[in-house]
Amino acid sequence: MNAKELAQKLNGSQYPFEVGSVIRAEAKAAGLVIVYGASDDLMEFDGAIRDELGAYEGTTAHLDSTGLLENGCDNDECPHFEKLKAKAATIEAVWDDGTYSWTYQTAIPHETFEVLEGDEKYCRGIVFALADVVAA
Repeated sequence: MNAKELAQKLNGSQYPFEVGSVIRAEAKAAGLVIVYGASDDLMEFDGAIRDELGAYEGTTAHLDSTGLLENGCDNDECPHFEKLKAKAATIEAVWDDGTYSWTYQTAIPHETFEVLEGDEKYCRGIVFALADVVAA
């Protein structure tokens, strides 16, 4: 399975959206990451990365080819972590762009899918291959 095929499977899903165990296993086996919004404050990662970030009014996730960067320091402004972030690939979670509650912007090659709430557009999620994440 590739990112386009997975995005097609997910397209049109209803909110509240949750990745099922079969799709999660397929995505993980294929090295694919699914990113979508939950509620008004979460950026969800599933598949080859399984995690979430607080994203109230938007946030930026920093990644390398192994997954989300984690700050191992006790200090939020750790110089070592700041250097890692400066070289990382990013995904920006955009809250309420006027069409969707959640959209995502990234230079990582990806495919998109829509999550609907009834007939309304809720989220434009993305699917990408973890192998395509290139840090600077």
